[in-house]
Amino acid sequence: MTEKLQTVTPHLVVDNANAALEFYKKGLGATETFRMPYEDGNRLMHSEINVLGARIFVVDAFPEFAAQHGGNHYQPPKQLKGTSVTIHIEVPDCDSAIKRMVDAGATITMPPMDAFWGARYGQVLDPFGHAWSFAHPKPEAMKMPQP
Repeated sequence: MTEKLQTVTPHLVVDNANAALEFYKKGLGATETFRMPYEDGNRLMHSEINVLGARIFVVDAFPEFAAQHGGNHYQPPKQLKGTSVTIHIEVPDCDSAIKRMVDAGATITMPPMDAFWGARYGQVLDPFGHAWSFAHPKPEAMKMPQP
């Protein structure tokens, strides 16, 4: 039996994928499911983690192959001087998820707050330059009638 593939999968480019995997294990509770080292023995050509049932790919930057693979978009956020993408995760407890990321080395960019749309919500930036947001519905928002 073939497992159904996830329709959309984030593919994170980082400097030092080995360290990023360890951070995501600690900060997100990720489980590593696959690792393919490059011939230099240091960088990873491909790796996969599972976070709350979702697959995320993590790979080292390979500047020597950038031109062959579409150029500059395949760089880590720090080299690009930022990111325009935030990876959002619905969690049981937003505050705990953000604390776990901070304890692992992330920086808070938006402290947890009660958002106007009925969720507890906050954001962090991981040590590799990727932005993450976390939320859980506030109990009173769950009682509101849906349109």
